[in-house]
Amino acid sequence: MNYKRPSFLFSGHLETIYPALLRSINIAYRRERIATPDDDFLDLDWVQNNNSKLVIISHGLEGNSTRAYIKGMARALAEKGFDILAWNFRGCSEEMNRQLRFYHSGATDDLHCVIAHAISKGYSDINLIGFSLGGNLTLKYLGERPPYPELRKAVAFSTPLDLYTSCVKISKPANRIYSNRFLTSLKDKIIRKSKNVSGLDVKDMDKINNLILFDDRYTAPLHGFKNAIDYYNKCSSLQFLETITVPTLIINAQNDPFLSEHCYPAAKLRNHPLIKFENPLHGGHVGFAQFNKNGLYWSEERALSFLISE
Repeated sequence: MNYKRPSFLFSGHLETIYPALLRSINIAYRRERIATPDDDFLDLDWVQNNNSKLVIISHGLEGNSTRAYIKGMARALAEKGFDILAWNFRGCSEEMNRQLRFYHSGATDDLHCVIAHAISKGYSDINLIGFSLGGNLTLKYLGERPPYPELRKAVAFSTPLDLYTSCVKISKPANRIYSNRFLTSLKDKIIRKSKNVSGLDVKDMDKINNLILFDDRYTAPLHGFKNAIDYYNKCSSLQFLETITVPTLIINAQNDPFLSEHCYPAAKLRNHPLIKFENPLHGGHVGFAQFNKNGLYWSEERALSFLISE
């Protein structure tokens, strides 16, 4: 199933920006808040129609369940007989989380908590879909521990399989519009959290001008890593792919402005019995827009094909 981009989206940047700014999806969620083992909480958004099959969707950096790419996937899958659980990482729903920690690219303990909760509700046929950071989280989770037997398949889109080189890529001048947007949001989150939780030094935050510096000062120490490099080395999903034991589809567009060359391990995965790696020429980062398909984007069409028939 090949992706052909619309003619007016003639660059990876346009393919990335257009859906993020101009796509609108109407879907009704039911919010549920669950407790984590460390006395924090996660906000889950459900679409339930008493189906036996469930898809758990994980969003990207500074995203949430209301982003168009999440709601578009949720709507497409719900219409094909899946129940949906779109979860919000710590601090990514409307209310800041309680603990000093928040979320990061390797926080698989929270994904594990969400999956366990779904199983406790009686779901025995569970699939995972992750976008960008959520894709890395999903793949790391599947490869680092024996998965629950209820897990059937997984799909990851636009995934920074190698975190360090992808951070270097997004910090280049051509991508500054993206990194500045992420940095502004992350800094604001740190400032808001510092007003309610002790242990956050927000002095000289203006000197943090790229994501690597932010991760070095905040993400790494808050989550038990020595520094940013240690965090990237331990949480990059590239090292966990060989031990994945459920059928998995990874799709990274070749013109994704966020991803480094290390995020295209076609040769490494060529003989993997369960992972299918696809790298279409176009798609941008979490883009894959298409028209005249009743509002269905190519990413949603491809995920449905993989989950239902392959």
